[in-house]
Amino acid sequence: MGSFEDLRVFQRAIDLMVDVYTATEAFPKHELYGLTSQMRRASCSVVSNVAEGQGRLSYGETRQLLSQARGSLFEVQAQVIVANRLRFLSDSSAEHLKKRIRAAGRELAGLIEWIKRREAEAKRPSRKKPQTPDT
Repeated sequence: MGSFEDLRVFQRAIDLMVDVYTATEAFPKHELYGLTSQMRRASCSVVSNVAEGQGRLSYGETRQLLSQARGSLFEVQAQVIVANRLRFLSDSSAEHLKKRIRAAGRELAGLIEWIKRREAEAKRPSRKKPQTPDT
């Protein structure tokens, strides 16, 4: 596999993270260690788990980290809903972040499926005839 920087899901996750940081700048100061911090950490977790997964040595390890990235993406989505309900995010800002989440989610789902296929192929027995040493 290539560099994590080349993955579309990594680029979409970075886009989301930057937008989360920008959106949370306007949150109330008393939320700095609450929802602001949680949204930032969850969006950072998506980016970090995609990158870390790319550096792992097995498909299983990679899939596990991509699964964690997916969980963090759902966490960000839930936090966007809460922030919007609390009126920390406008409807338009919340919708923009949800679009970013969906874009990253589509790319992440595609990569997870690709990894699952490669993992299954690696587990299949080879159909090549076993080579025997010449006697």
